[in-house]
Amino acid sequence: MPTPSNLTASPPGEGSTASGLRHALIVGGTLSEWSDQPDGMWDERIVTLGETARAAGAHWLTLRPYEAGDGPGDMSRRQAPIGRGPTCTVIIDPTVDGRHRFADAMRRLDPSAVVDEATVAQALYAPAEAEPDLVLVLGPDSRLPASLVWELGYAELVFVATPWQELTAADLAGAIDEYTNRSRRFGGLP
Repeated sequence: MPTPSNLTASPPGEGSTASGLRHALIVGGTLSEWSDQPDGMWDERIVTLGETARAAGAHWLTLRPYEAGDGPGDMSRRQAPIGRGPTCTVIIDPTVDGRHRFADAMRRLDPSAVVDEATVAQALYAPAEAEPDLVLVLGPDSRLPASLVWELGYAELVFVATPWQELTAADLAGAIDEYTNRSRRFGGLP
């Protein structure tokens, strides 16, 4: 995995595609549901979602579980956490608790590094070179998953009531369409 020092993060709006989407994040399902999914279905889902994200101009798509679930969720059979292909880079992040992800990223930083927003983002999202622009949450809009901590600053959140097992490319395309039609102000007032 690349180290944060060889990545460059773009501030919101820089390096954007026509839709403004560089990095999409899908938060859904449990580790148990992920690990129970047959390899063929898992691989097909990764390719299909990656192609959908790429068609919208995204360079990265991150998948993250909503919560741990009832079982331990063995992700060890998923050999490559990063899929590279003709679509976009798909990053599989099985970390359920965003606080743990943040602490791990801080431990990986070079002790002499200047810790600022860009350095933290680089450490958290490597190998992606940008923070998520769009976070698709498979769950109720009344509760945020514990895996989201840092992403809430600039990302647009789209909630759908689709369970992980039923997630399709059409769900992602619909979220991208909603994202594209929003007026992003990055915390600014109307």
